[in-house]
Amino acid sequence: MIRTFRPGDQHALRNIHLSSITRVGPLAYSPAQVAAWAGRIRDTEEWLEWHRFGDRITVSVASDGQPVAFALLEADGHLDMLYCHPDHLRQGHALRLVEEASAFARSVGLSMLYTEASELARPVFEAGGYKVEHRQDFLLDGVPIHNYAMSKVFTPAATSQLAVAVK
Repeated sequence: MIRTFRPGDQHALRNIHLSSITRVGPLAYSPAQVAAWAGRIRDTEEWLEWHRFGDRITVSVASDGQPVAFALLEADGHLDMLYCHPDHLRQGHALRLVEEASAFARSVGLSMLYTEASELARPVFEAGGYKVEHRQDFLLDGVPIHNYAMSKVFTPAATSQLAVAVK
């Protein structure tokens, strides 16, 4: 099930974030890269601030109602975070969150979404219709690391309907 953030979720989301980086990150990143990435884990109060600010935090929950994955979508269409707890990988949570972000973006009139996807998240975003723009190599606390600038452009409904009518 997918739902929006509720105050009280912040501790579970922080745990998902840290667990994903430290337990899944090593599949594609070096120990130094994982340590630098994990050093950027957000404080639980930041989740509440994002929620109050109006950022859309969407949560995928397990059958027991506990959060197992989340996405953070900013008002400008930036999908800033997508993380899944390691115990719940390959169950469709991340792709459902990416698809939900697309549906929400369309419903509010956004023409595109964009993200910076890790090596591990890239296939999920590609499955959700995002295209890689370029690889981004940068330093994170002095450690070389990379991700991928990706975007998904929405075809306006009126344009796509007109194109079908003309054919």
